[in-house]
Amino acid sequence: MSILVTGARGSVARGLVSLLAARGVPHRLASREPDTPGTVRCDLGDPSTFAGALAGVRSVFLYAEASAAGAFVKEASAAGVEHVVLLSSSSVLAPGAADSPLAASHLAVEEALLASPLRTTLLRPGSFASNALGWAWALKSGRPVHLPYPGSHGDPVHEADLAEAAFAVLTDPALAGRAYHLTGPHSLTFATQLAILGRVLGSPIPFETVTAEQWKAEVEGYIPGPYADALLDYWAARDGLPVETTDAVEQLTGHPARSFETWVQDHAEAFRAEGVSAR
Repeated sequence: MSILVTGARGSVARGLVSLLAARGVPHRLASREPDTPGTVRCDLGDPSTFAGALAGVRSVFLYAEASAAGAFVKEASAAGVEHVVLLSSSSVLAPGAADSPLAASHLAVEEALLASPLRTTLLRPGSFASNALGWAWALKSGRPVHLPYPGSHGDPVHEADLAEAAFAVLTDPALAGRAYHLTGPHSLTFATQLAILGRVLGSPIPFETVTAEQWKAEVEGYIPGPYADALLDYWAARDGLPVETTDAVEQLTGHPARSFETWVQDHAEAFRAEGVSAR
């Protein structure tokens, strides 16, 4: 059995590849722009790259790229692939997901897979803890973090837990063929996440509450307008309202989901200005 791991440069894929290698599970790395020996080219938006990447593969860890999802499903079926594990998003569970820029592409790939003969496992994480890396520039430059909804809740999940969950469903047939809503262990506001980050780094982190319009203007050029609007709507809907957390990570990995504090400890250096050491 050989496993194709797409998105080889993504944090979840890198963690998954480490687990597969450590346990001697045959696998193949794939990337739109291969930059390591043995990695094959597989651009999920370019069907001409699919056949070579899928040759001899029986399982696939797949990122959600909707533009050529139908072609990928067709090629995977023809290649003899039996099982696809999709890294989707819990945003597909929300009302109106098909019309949401946050969810539409994930939902489209889910639907393409579920309509195919391929056995499909859906990993639906909530917010990635790594989204906090978006604050690193402000911290390093000594500026306050700008938040339009500091009281908005999220369920930050560590990418290592997602990699372990993917490994579990790829290697244990009893776990395959289901949908899993994966979250961190706690519902945390953005303000609380910053407080945790400051505590680990040893210095309080200031933030300023800004208007939605101001935040959108600041991210223009980095986040497309419709996506920024969808994020603002998402945060507004969860302002002051805790989100549901699940035990799916523990079900799949055998241990509780890692806390946001653990994630910060694992990535603390990404937030420190050059030349500043831990206290």
